Amino acid sequence: MSTLLQQAPSLGNTIWFILAAVVLLAVLLGFVTYAIYFERKVIGWMQLRIGPNRVGPLGLLQTVADVTKLLLKEDTRPLHADKALFTLAPILAYAPAFAVLAVMPFTESIQFADLGIGLLYYIALSGITVLGVITAGWASNNKYSLIGGLRSAAQMISYEVPLVMSVVGIVLMTGSMNLREIVEAQRDVWNIVPQFIGFVVFIVAAQAELNRTPFDLPEAESELVAGYHVEYSGFRFAMFMLAEYVYMFGMGTLITILFLGGWLPIHPALSFIPGIIWFVLKFSLYVFFQFWLRATMPRMRVDQLMSFAWKVLLPVALFNILLTAVVISYQNGMF
Repeated sequence: MSTLLQQAPSLGNTIWFILAAVVLLAVLLGFVTYAIYFERKVIGWMQLRIGPNRVGPLGLLQTVADVTKLLLKEDTRPLHADKALFTLAPILAYAPAFAVLAVMPFTESIQFADLGIGLLYYIALSGITVLGVITAGWASNNKYSLIGGLRSAAQMISYEVPLVMSVVGIVLMTGSMNLREIVEAQRDVWNIVPQFIGFVVFIVAAQAELNRTPFDLPEAESELVAGYHVEYSGFRFAMFMLAEYVYMFGMGTLITILFLGGWLPIHPALSFIPGIIWFVLKFSLYVFFQFWLRATMPRMRVDQLMSFAWKVLLPVALFNILLTAVVISYQNGMF
């Protein structure tokens, strides 16, 4: 008992962790608010439209107004829905999206938990969101919701396989699943160069994992109205949307760490620029890429979606693992 008491966190550490979590939540809410704003602005610019420009200067408060209106809406629930599961589903969808950020190293000094298996932690925890999606579809007592939930689960599970396979090459090269060590191993060259095949597989699979264009089939309006969350309104609907954009934040962070050198500069001569600036620049490039895809790509058919995962991405990911293993073996003099 005394050992357990000695290992228990102190009151000061507990308060510090709570404050840090609150700060991270505030950063996430700010990101989600203005990611939606800039997404609408970028898509409007690409499609020769104006975008939000009415609420606040340059329309900067448009998303705030939209969220406020959403939170003030009535919280409805279908008469014959499963009350407990209907309430639990948005939490299952959002909580893992927030929890995975605990292991993300934004700089050498900004990180909540430095786990030796940080990459495995992210992959394992992010898979829980699938349960939230299936639960929402089932509990809504709506055929469109159920079909949307099943379609989304099939899509997310199918694309999670090549997503995980695509990072095996990085683990083989660095010999670690610690995200900080993966960044440090990229001081000479970023992983996007030797692992370009893995990068392409990862970014495509990540797009499907996020249910973003052109893989936004779970929310296909012409077929399923709004998919698994068609019966949700108000705050519960907001939690699903929040989870989607928080996962965009998490996936952009992960891609920056795994393939783009994290906080490392593009050239040692530019190391005087703070690491957080480099991280934000690389992260912002990925977010802009997300907006660009949504503005230009059409939605795929569901059969094309599933065939592409199993017949194209998975074999390419396996080939990347084989190629990486052969190169490492050759470098170690095994051939």
